[in-house]
Amino acid sequence: MTASNGLTIRPERLHRRIDELAQIGKLGDTGVCRLALSPEDLQGVLLVKGWMEGAGLQTRIDAFGNLIGRLDGKDAGKPLLMAGSHIDSQPYGGRFDGVIGVLGALEAVQTMTEQGIVPEMPIEIVAFCDEEGCRFNKGLFGVRGLTGALEEGELERADAAGVTRREALLSFGGDPAGFEAAQYAPGTVSAFLELHIEQGPVLEAMDRPIGIVSGISGPLWLTVEMTGFAGHAGSVPMPMRKDALVGAAHVIIALNELARSVPGAPTVGTVGSLTVFPNSRNIIPEKVTFTVDLRDIDMARRAEREAQLRRVLDDVTARHGLTYTVREDTNSEARYCAERIKGVMRAEAAGLFGDEPPELMSGPFHDSLAMSQVCDYGMIFVRCRDGISHNPLEYAAPRDIELGTELLYRTMVRLSTGEGG
Repeated sequence: MTASNGLTIRPERLHRRIDELAQIGKLGDTGVCRLALSPEDLQGVLLVKGWMEGAGLQTRIDAFGNLIGRLDGKDAGKPLLMAGSHIDSQPYGGRFDGVIGVLGALEAVQTMTEQGIVPEMPIEIVAFCDEEGCRFNKGLFGVRGLTGALEEGELERADAAGVTRREALLSFGGDPAGFEAAQYAPGTVSAFLELHIEQGPVLEAMDRPIGIVSGISGPLWLTVEMTGFAGHAGSVPMPMRKDALVGAAHVIIALNELARSVPGAPTVGTVGSLTVFPNSRNIIPEKVTFTVDLRDIDMARRAEREAQLRRVLDDVTARHGLTYTVREDTNSEARYCAERIKGVMRAEAAGLFGDEPPELMSGPFHDSLAMSQVCDYGMIFVRCRDGISHNPLEYAAPRDIELGTELLYRTMVRLSTGEGG
């Protein structure tokens, strides 16, 4: 039975949970700092775990730190339907990023049980560990662990305080020795669904509450270290300097220009972190380390921009008497959503809205990016005010979140009862 507001889900329960989770790691009036594998992250995971158990799900925290809630279906042997996202945050984050994907999926499956709907296959709701990647400078940890895509040395990555991921994971209750056993065998998951705020301005510009994602741009993360020679700021003549910061500035400007070089293309390039050594007012900078985030849905175009950037590095360092190294931290290809899942979403949205929502690309990566390597996936975007995210001002209207969750619920019903192809 559908409620008088056009929804089957219970909005008041959904919003109460969002608000309660936002109190853990609360930053100012509206922000959140709940870093991956921190005490605040664990407190949040345990809170959501309790809600899952109250909804009748079987729960566990796996070796990678993922929280998993399971609802059995009629046939335990069928590949399962999975939905979720993450609840870890940026250090200066908002309360909706990732969270509505976990709590929206929980609301959807809880509504299914309350409506007496028994799925054909098992359903799992997952809060993946360390999607953001800001603490250990490499994200999607939990989902890549579950899918067998971790890389050598990831546990030895250290945060700013020198704590390694291994140490943090052990404190969290994870178990590196259990990684192999915790991986999902190929074919275990039939489809993955993720509800997420858009983190951009497109839906707001269209005046549309939700959108269907067509695919995720491929992110390339690099760390560049440029080295020159320190000297007294007052006595070394300008032509004789080997100023690493000047070199870095030229490269950063070039990256911005390269990303803008094709009008209308969805290429984006960002330097979001920069450190200077020795970082003194009157010393010529000897070493500068900065990050590069380069993304595009077109992998050939992204490769061309990377090659151009590396040529810029060669040219700038040669002209300024510098040396440099580049470390690749993340390199993921663009991935497109499954047509069969988008078809279900379009059909269900037509019944909910009277028409089909717009389709749009995702520039940010999500847990869906890693899940796309092992199964079909689909994403629903919820409009966010001014396109702001990774900021305490991040905001999504309650009604928009409700509509996104209702569409997620209806899609899950269709896919889990065998009606979605």
